[in-house]
Amino acid sequence: MSDLATDAPIESQLEAYRSELTGYCYRMLGSVFEAEDAVQDTFVRAWRGFDQFEGRSALRSWLYRIATNVCLTMLSSAQRRVTPMDLGPAGSGRATGPGEPRPDEFWVGPAPDSRLLPERSDPADLVAERESVRLAFVAALQHLPPRQRAVLILREVLAWSAQEVADLLDTSVPSVNSALQRARATLAAADTTGDVYKPMDDEQKALLARYVKAFEAYDLQALTTLLHEDVTLSMPPLPLWLRGHDDIVAWMSGTGSGCRGSRLVPVVANGMPAFGQYRPSLTGSGHDPWALIVLELSAGRIAAVTNFLDTARLFPVFGLPARLG
Repeated sequence: MSDLATDAPIESQLEAYRSELTGYCYRMLGSVFEAEDAVQDTFVRAWRGFDQFEGRSALRSWLYRIATNVCLTMLSSAQRRVTPMDLGPAGSGRATGPGEPRPDEFWVGPAPDSRLLPERSDPADLVAERESVRLAFVAALQHLPPRQRAVLILREVLAWSAQEVADLLDTSVPSVNSALQRARATLAAADTTGDVYKPMDDEQKALLARYVKAFEAYDLQALTTLLHEDVTLSMPPLPLWLRGHDDIVAWMSGTGSGCRGSRLVPVVANGMPAFGQYRPSLTGSGHDPWALIVLELSAGRIAAVTNFLDTARLFPVFGLPARLG
């Protein structure tokens, strides 16, 4: 890591690291809003301490040290963020109510790629980075103790050496290696497999086009042909989640039938295809925001559908319009 400080203004030096630091803090914290707050705090601390820094080490390493300390402090007073699947068994699409909404601080949230991933020319780097911000992976990271989480991200995602991580965390290389081993064992028990999203892949484009057509037509029979048999559907901030064709179709035919007539606007979230969903307005004119739908793909079909219902906060972050005419 040879990113030494330059004679450029400190503000521009710091800004060059905003997206990658946001991606790091997002993996640590599970919330794009908290991640951006953590990065801003990091920049404030770096700006205040820049006179003492004096370019004696890599600026990037120094910023990651500050960001790690900020995240560890935030995590020390916060509950672990979860997904609905962490709360208990799947519900019934026919008989189970959605439950009381939980606060935003309860959930692993989505994030736009543009906030997390630095612009790169190498497609291989982009593929690897998309993998490391997938919802399933970020949710699995939240099961790790904070310092193990930092070690795994720095070693496995960002490819830091054990010595570099030990220096950052003020610990020893054996301690880093031990933490990494424990973190790997925990993640091995989680299901984080899935297809990498490739926007130019013809098969994936065809799958997503069929999904949009089926959803907007509310053709549930056509929709189920695109879903894995054990597909999951969740709807944060509601705790209910469903598994399998029968329960999902039952839900969409009953309680969820207000989604009939929706329109979808494509975006990208967590390295995966996503859509802003707009339901027909109760005023009788146009469509109002209802959910940010994030899909997980596996073996050419849809393995998970997560509907994030907090559109007031999420749609502006994803650049989605306030409503459709």
